[in-house]
Amino acid sequence: LVWLLVLSLAWLDPVLGGEEEDGEAVAKEEEEEGDMLSDELREEDGVLVLHEHNFARALSEHQLLLVEFYAPWCGHCQRLAPAFAQAATELRNESSPARLGKVDATAQVALANEFGITSYPTLKLFRDGNRTHPLAYTGRMDAKGIVRWMQRRASPSATLLQDTDTAAAFVSSQDLVVVGFFKVGWGGRGPDLAVAVAVATHGVVPQDLESEAAQAFYEVAGEVVDLPFGVAEAAELFQAYGLSADTICLFKKFDEGRTDFPVDPARGLDVAELTRLLRIHSLELVMEFTNETSDQIFSAQIPHHMLLFLNKSSSAQLALRDGFRAAAGTFRGKVRRCHGGDMRGGRGAPRQQCCLSPTQVLFVVVDVSGYGADVLPFFGLTSADAPTLRLVKMENNRKYQMDQDAFSDTAIRTFIEAVLDGKVKPHLLSAEPPEDWDTRPVKVLVGKTFEQVAFDETKNVFVKFYAPWCSHCQAMAAAWEELGERYKDHEDIVIAELDSTANELENITINGFPTLHYFPAGPGRKMVEYKSARDVETFSKFLENGGTLPEEPVVSEAPPPQGQGPHPPQGSSQPSRGR
Repeated sequence: LVWLLVLSLAWLDPVLGGEEEDGEAVAKEEEEEGDMLSDELREEDGVLVLHEHNFARALSEHQLLLVEFYAPWCGHCQRLAPAFAQAATELRNESSPARLGKVDATAQVALANEFGITSYPTLKLFRDGNRTHPLAYTGRMDAKGIVRWMQRRASPSATLLQDTDTAAAFVSSQDLVVVGFFKVGWGGRGPDLAVAVAVATHGVVPQDLESEAAQAFYEVAGEVVDLPFGVAEAAELFQAYGLSADTICLFKKFDEGRTDFPVDPARGLDVAELTRLLRIHSLELVMEFTNETSDQIFSAQIPHHMLLFLNKSSSAQLALRDGFRAAAGTFRGKVRRCHGGDMRGGRGAPRQQCCLSPTQVLFVVVDVSGYGADVLPFFGLTSADAPTLRLVKMENNRKYQMDQDAFSDTAIRTFIEAVLDGKVKPHLLSAEPPEDWDTRPVKVLVGKTFEQVAFDETKNVFVKFYAPWCSHCQAMAAAWEELGERYKDHEDIVIAELDSTANELENITINGFPTLHYFPAGPGRKMVEYKSARDVETFSKFLENGGTLPEEPVVSEAPPPQGQGPHPPQGSSQPSRGR
């Protein structure tokens, strides 16, 4: 009996223990479900976990709340998560009124619909509990960018400069500062306490003040978070800085030291234009391409880049920077007159936006023996080609090369003007074709053979434009090879591919990989972009149908006769009618 009792306990113990563990798991799940049904605010890594039951409470308790709407399966959301958590921690450590929260938009469908969430991640800022007009996040998607963006909205977007001492201290405080001088920026009143409090609370000039230019200035200050902004209206400050009218001044500790942007009395201050000009003139006249400056160079959105490739270890090549720099000032923020029209217009004439043709050119020195070595293949260059010059049109990556490198400022200016006037053809890269390029099932095209193959009037040519490093291209490589095998014996169909990183085409710009284009037989230079499924069978349907996909028949069910219910589902015991 004793042994039976021991054995019974031995068998029952894990069962009872398991029930206890199961009970704990159930209790935990019920607790989590309870959290989702209550308005309690829970955190993960310093980020508020929000749902439809606690969202209103979060808005009421936090003056500034940046909310990330995410999907758990989204790769971009997963990459953002550590930076978002780091930003939340930094803001909390500095006792900022700004907080960060997150919403799983796939689970909280009502919130996703309320705020029009259609992509992930989407970040929105809620201010002062207002849930009807959230502000879209416009900063960088890293911890530093998020913190800066939130700091700018948690404090005045511009510092009020009351006298020459505070202005001088502000101007000398950093390498780059922006000051807006507005005679009526405060509605004709002095910077009284009420105005100062309004600015400190909201970070923008109140709408009841008179100067629309000042309001536009504060809007720019709220967005350009990497520059400190100040604002001045005192007459002594206008006099101290040699100004007589409303002006935006960019002070910098390099190049010319100061750039002024007068406010047009008729047009006022355009937010987008001022933002663009500040971005352009915040850069040095001649930038060096480094790890630290690369983001600035590309984010400035300057349409043309003039590049001097040199080896900094050579004193003779370093000396070439003088002529390069002398040419640079001519093209900074320059606006060219349109053909057949006056850029400014006569008295009373409307200002035509189409007559403004910004042709600013950013001048960049690339050290082929340093950080710049990594970009040489993009230009088809090696370090032995230095010194040399290239001009790049950023909208389509077209590259232009002098017939003969000449490094004087006059020669550089003449070359740039010729390119801008359309008098110079782009320099196109082309690899050498493999010996068996036209005997393979998939023909290997290069820049110099593309025209004769793609625009052969007797062939229908289907071309894949790819990059060797592109994972999407690698994923469809087998299907493209199989397609080549399937059509290798067809006289009028050619399956081909072109490496777009090593070959460039004059009239075709490839913006993503892979890109598929179909060039039908016959006269003319016709081209059809393929945008459907990337599998062999769909490719074949497309080819067999002459470069279009046959329309699939629309399948619909006829309504049942009046008085009858809907057809029973397939698999039911009742007979179903054919569909």
